Amino acid sequence: MNATVYLEDGTIFNGKGFGKRGTSVGELVFNTSMTGYQEIVTDPSYAGQIINMTYPLIGNYGVNKTENESKKIYAKGLIVKSICESPSNFMNEKTLSSMLEEMGIVGVQGLDTRSITKKIRNSGTMKCVITTENLTISELEQYIKNYDSSKNYVQEVSTEKIYNIKGKGHKVVLMDFGAKANIIENLKNRGCDITVVPYNTSLKKIMEINPDGIMLSNGPGDPKDVPEVVETVKQLIKYKTTFGICLGHQIIALALGGNTYKMKFGHRGGNHGVYDIEKDKAYITSQNHGYAVDRDSIKNKDIIITHTNLNDDTVEGMKHKFLPVFSVQFHPEGAPGPIDSAYLFDKFISNMDNSIEEQAI
Repeated sequence: MNATVYLEDGTIFNGKGFGKRGTSVGELVFNTSMTGYQEIVTDPSYAGQIINMTYPLIGNYGVNKTENESKKIYAKGLIVKSICESPSNFMNEKTLSSMLEEMGIVGVQGLDTRSITKKIRNSGTMKCVITTENLTISELEQYIKNYDSSKNYVQEVSTEKIYNIKGKGHKVVLMDFGAKANIIENLKNRGCDITVVPYNTSLKKIMEINPDGIMLSNGPGDPKDVPEVVETVKQLIKYKTTFGICLGHQIIALALGGNTYKMKFGHRGGNHGVYDIEKDKAYITSQNHGYAVDRDSIKNKDIIITHTNLNDDTVEGMKHKFLPVFSVQFHPEGAPGPIDSAYLFDKFISNMDNSIEEQAI
């Protein structure tokens, strides 16, 4: 089936459809990962976005039920150079194409994804329509005009109710802004008793749980779209050991009086170099974000920058001078990507240990 990719600047790419037949509109972004496509499409942080994969062959090892980072695909679509319909892997259960079809996601293949990437790098992220229907230019333009870019996707991807994952270690409240499954796995592997709460859970309710620490998860969109969360975190960090990842990192910055901004095309991939200032060591990290912390805005806010991006020097990590609060912009849990920076989960455990010891004294 023929398919069309239409960008808001009027650019058209023609290819072939896979997955669901139909039309979808969203923000067009690119991801540079060579593998890990299943984890990428099931990452809730991609809610509302159409993902353009730069690596030319996608789907060659299939998909399976164990690699999903959430229960469904929140992305609006997938664009690839070539989709593999005959995957080879001992864990393979179905093709990526059939997974997308089952979950109602439109895919387009057979076009130059690196050309699309160059356009995004030059012009920035933009609205995009992908369709397998025979639509006119005016109909495609109407989809762009009707697209609501202000939608609160955190509300869509967050858990609707509080639930607990038993553990014998530290009590951790995970504020779910679209938490990836591997964040929970890393906490479970360290014995944590995890209570996952909706993104807008009140300060009172969280304090009633009486956790040893707060984990602020990744999630989609602009941190300024959830001002009520920023206000809650502003109070939480006064009392609780806190670790923020990605969107959680940005929310901490806002809660401490800093600012965030939308990047031209963001960081999305499994090969981003980050410098850990405290360790004087570079790490390769997994990233997925379109917003960043404004470096100048956190000066004189009792914040120490701990990590920087080796490509563009953006803020990749920070900690508070006096409070047991720290955060990173990248994904220490990987999935997909390297797990060299998983030591940050151990740091979170250590911070909770120290806080409990201080309280005992």
